Amino acid sequence: MDEPLYSCGLDAAVDVVGGKWKALILWVLDVEPRRFGALRREVEGISEKVLIQQLRDLERDGLVHREVHEQVPPKVVYSLTDLGESLNAALEPLGDWGEQHMTHITATRART
Repeated sequence: MDEPLYSCGLDAAVDVVGGKWKALILWVLDVEPRRFGALRREVEGISEKVLIQQLRDLERDGLVHREVHEQVPPKVVYSLTDLGESLNAALEPLGDWGEQHMTHITATRART
């Protein structure tokens, strides 16, 4: 019998949204669907290569929908799926916690 992939729900959730960029991409898409260029501008500091890979991962995991509009030049729009919206709702309290404690975290890390 195969070992379970995850030990608990938190393990699964962190695997899906882990890393520096995925939560930020989801956060930007929560406002409205975006084209690739708009995403790249709004997620400051992300490279094109990394954004492409992160979007592929989020699409694979069912959190982001990629819609290609057949026109010249091609138009691709990314949006959240229902699953992506539910994950954003779960991340909102974590974002609130980060906002409340950002000064402390920044000061503590500056000392090390």
